[in-house]
Amino acid sequence: MAPRRVELPLPPTLPASLGCDAVGVPAEHGFRLMARLPKKGCVFADADWWWWIVPAGSDLDLSWPSPARYISGTVVPAAHPRLIHWPEEPTPYTPPIPFYLMVCQLTGTAPAWTPRTAPGTVTARR
Repeated sequence: MAPRRVELPLPPTLPASLGCDAVGVPAEHGFRLMARLPKKGCVFADADWWWWIVPAGSDLDLSWPSPARYISGTVVPAAHPRLIHWPEEPTPYTPPIPFYLMVCQLTGTAPAWTPRTAPGTVTARR
């Protein structure tokens, strides 16, 4: 049976003017990431996954490594996620690039930036 999908309830006092997406990591990695990230936004925990709020579009040109899960929006597969970290900054966001690099390090994956080109665009080769 697939887990139900629930919306992560962002605090109304934290403006999310950039939109919100969520990045999930298995719960077993949550404490390690929390301890090492210098800045953290809203973090939600469930039995199996921890969900980090990032600005919408934080997957643009990035391939988030497995087992991380990138979700557009804040409706995630979870049972009872609860807010476990309130950010010190006045926004709900975890900075996506440092978080991405930490997830890559944790998974032993080389960071991969893959610029997307518009159809019909010719790229110069050196």
